[in-house]
Amino acid sequence: MIILGIGGILGDAASAILRDGCLAAAVEESKLSRHGLTPGAHTGPTGLPEQSIAACLSLAGVTPEQVDAVAIVRPFATGPEASLHLQLRARFPNSRIVVVEHHTAHAASAYYPSPFEEATVLTLDRAGDFRCGTRWHAEGTQLSLDRELYYPDSLGDLYGRVTELLGFHANLEEHKVQWLSAAGDDRFRDLFLEIMPMRDGDWPRLDRSFFDAERLTGGGFSARFYERLGLEDGAAVPESLRASLAAGVQRATEQTVVRMAGSGRNLCFAGGLGLNALLVSALERSPFENVFVQPAAGDAGTAIGAVLHTWHAVYNQPQRIRLDNLYLGPSYAAEQIKRVLENCKLRFRYILTTEETIETAIAQLAENRIVAWMHGRMEFGPRALGNRSILASPLDPYAAENLNAFIKHREPFRKFAASVPAELAAEYFECGPNARFLATAGRVRPAHRGRFASAVLNGDLVRVHTVSEEDNPLYWKLLHAAGKPTGLPVLYNTSFNLFSEPLVCTPRDAVRSFYSSGIDAMFVGNFFLQK
Repeated sequence: MIILGIGGILGDAASAILRDGCLAAAVEESKLSRHGLTPGAHTGPTGLPEQSIAACLSLAGVTPEQVDAVAIVRPFATGPEASLHLQLRARFPNSRIVVVEHHTAHAASAYYPSPFEEATVLTLDRAGDFRCGTRWHAEGTQLSLDRELYYPDSLGDLYGRVTELLGFHANLEEHKVQWLSAAGDDRFRDLFLEIMPMRDGDWPRLDRSFFDAERLTGGGFSARFYERLGLEDGAAVPESLRASLAAGVQRATEQTVVRMAGSGRNLCFAGGLGLNALLVSALERSPFENVFVQPAAGDAGTAIGAVLHTWHAVYNQPQRIRLDNLYLGPSYAAEQIKRVLENCKLRFRYILTTEETIETAIAQLAENRIVAWMHGRMEFGPRALGNRSILASPLDPYAAENLNAFIKHREPFRKFAASVPAELAAEYFECGPNARFLATAGRVRPAHRGRFASAVLNGDLVRVHTVSEEDNPLYWKLLHAAGKPTGLPVLYNTSFNLFSEPLVCTPRDAVRSFYSSGIDAMFVGNFFLQK
């Protein structure tokens, strides 16, 4: 059985494909089209994510005629939907067309790949088919809706308004507010709890008196809101209040979401708010014993939810599909890489063995050089997990400055992750299980805070990426090799992309980013380049 899933068409388009009970591929359109994350730039004139559909079919080794079902997630059109449906029927002539509601796809993406046989499932985002939140009870292969929240009572919308108020782009740069919040205090937390009150056990109903429908900039906040900040109506937020304002909405959101989740043993979480690592960390500290967050929690992840929903709810298949890893995109053979490098007239060295590749990389890192590391299949989702990464040694005193200021050109409060072998992580960090996919935040143990000072946010908070041999054997070996001469099997890891572009996908993408940045050396498969 072959099921193609298409999700996020109006925001973060992606495709996924299930072949014979295995998730064979999942790819975001933006990583192939290189159009960035601008809404509306994800699909071509057909309204479909053409490149990601083609990539998934190719990676699964199937033709359109072999596809049994095409599952498409709502909302999927801004105008008449009939033409899109006809296109799918023509493109996949032997397929059943399945339309999946937005939050149903989010819930399916979170629960079905989880290790739980029974769980509470929470989905929260800005808006999707008018709903901005749902809670489900899941057992076996059944998802039963328990509660739902409708726009405009949207925590995601409120978070986006604060994002805009702070001078960032709403629906795109909420992650900046999250990391900025780590340096703020609690002075505005109660204000935001007042804006999103939960009365008599009900879910939040946003107090509209804090918003001005006529104000189209700065998040659309009202005079009442500015008065509570101690500012003149419509005034710019001074630098002295920025971190505390971010902390206010972040901590109030954490407190509210934990209450919305309720209680139980197992919790699954998805939707745009699931990309907030600090929120995930708060849920991991909640009364729930176990928490699983869909790593691609945003709209792109609904493509995976669509195929899993179809597998279980439409075809009544009992076999659960586990998320073994997120390396679900394209990979490139040596001949393909070589052709690109030669076409670009680049000098390179071909390394014959894995051992020599690792030794060469460790030698570069030991000299405090910044290394781009591109191997195997591209990651699905927004985070680099060791196949499309930029790496640095934590022993480099200038690692933070080099990575943030001279390579990524981003704000100093946005820290990079610390990758560590999963079996050694507890020695250095306190972190939850979602660190496997870089979906949560952890803490540095007191004995090692000095070593990781450049990656720490406000005291001991740190982004942790735990790497198992099963998930990524090459990257796991690199981490262990890094620890042999230094006693510290940890590398700083940030995504291999520049200037808010999507993660690099192809060898040509990698070459472009390498030579447009201050990265010192690059490994693309067995090919080694240095400046």
